[in-house]
Amino acid sequence: MRSTLSSPRLRRIIAAYTVNRLGSWLGYVAIALVVFDHTHSALAVAALLVCAEALPAFVVPVLVAWVEASPRNIELSGLYFFEAVVTIAIAVMFGHFWLPAILFLAALDGLAALAASSLLRAGVARLGREDLAGSLATERGVPVSPDIEAEAEKQVNAALSFGLSVSFLAGPVLGGIATAVLGGGGALLIDAASFVACGLLLLDLRPHVDHARGEGVRARLAAGWRHITSVPALRVLFLAQAAALVFIQAGSPIEVVYTKGTLHAGDAGYGLFVTVWGAGSMLGSVLFGRARGSLHLLLTIGILTLSGAFTWFWAAPSFATACAGAFLGGIGNGITIPALMSAAQRSTPAHLQSVVIGASESVISMTLAGGLALGGGLVLLTSTRTTFLVLGVGAAVVAILFLRVASDSVVPDALGSGGGRPTVERDVAAAPTE
Repeated sequence: MRSTLSSPRLRRIIAAYTVNRLGSWLGYVAIALVVFDHTHSALAVAALLVCAEALPAFVVPVLVAWVEASPRNIELSGLYFFEAVVTIAIAVMFGHFWLPAILFLAALDGLAALAASSLLRAGVARLGREDLAGSLATERGVPVSPDIEAEAEKQVNAALSFGLSVSFLAGPVLGGIATAVLGGGGALLIDAASFVACGLLLLDLRPHVDHARGEGVRARLAAGWRHITSVPALRVLFLAQAAALVFIQAGSPIEVVYTKGTLHAGDAGYGLFVTVWGAGSMLGSVLFGRARGSLHLLLTIGILTLSGAFTWFWAAPSFATACAGAFLGGIGNGITIPALMSAAQRSTPAHLQSVVIGASESVISMTLAGGLALGGGLVLLTSTRTTFLVLGVGAAVVAILFLRVASDSVVPDALGSGGGRPTVERDVAAAPTE
């Protein structure tokens, strides 16, 4: 990860991403608090989460394909500027509160955010290959190769994951403070400013793909779908991702009930629990960046670590021991997300990465709805402790099945020419990642 920060372009992009994610946390906390204050309904807050995360997932690949095919090269920054406008509109709506309008605007913001994230990840991976592959090859005394380029992508993903973890660690706390001091509207203005800053810093990050010139959106989507369905390793990755994340996402909505109801830790306890998870996620990102071995193995370790944390929650006798489990879960989270993205990139030619990563981001968001239903249903039928045990066992089973099936998966020639990918997916040799 240190090599990534040696590149001025990558430093600027990762800083922009981190600032943007911090602002997004401020915005989400402010909107959630205002919605709850006006409605006094947990269902309204859940609807906000579904509108902002799950519903846009169905449209994200279309928007990504459209931006990639556009020759203007400003749409990535334009997405962030659009988010700023939508955020200001939500702040205005706070003075004339109408929940359907706020949910609609949250869905628009979520769509732009997911598409921008997919395009940024693909763009920064390209810059990683351009800026880091040569220096990595020189350090190791070998020529630039697909494995070296994959290692450069891995280091970039590690740095992005670390930035995401920093925002997760500080964002909710800062969001609560900003909302308490400035009100919901004031916190959203800070969020909007972060979008504008991010857009300005990314003006020279070009999402346009030359290979897509002349292709329509439908053709881009069809090419991405053909690639996903024709590469065994990628099919297995998407199936395992969907199955595992349903169990993992199901844990998020019941953490409040677990810390405040089961462990009687109060509001401060819940805040500490989330903070400890974020600290673990930062460590997980660093460990992933320094790890040696295949991405499939790292992904399995990440999911199993999350599974172990959920099982720990089931057995934890006190809040202090539960926080230790949260730190473990954060480590798993810091390994799993960058491993997912790196594995998808490793199996995909450069000109299709945005579309495929967009599909992966969509899967992550769609599993949120399934996770909310699964976690809520299990708590109603059993208890928070038993729910965490079931979720932990379920995630562990998926991880073990994934490792067994993935070991037999190969990556055929990535759509032929120009992909720069090997025929068989190999272990990624030494070095930092997300």
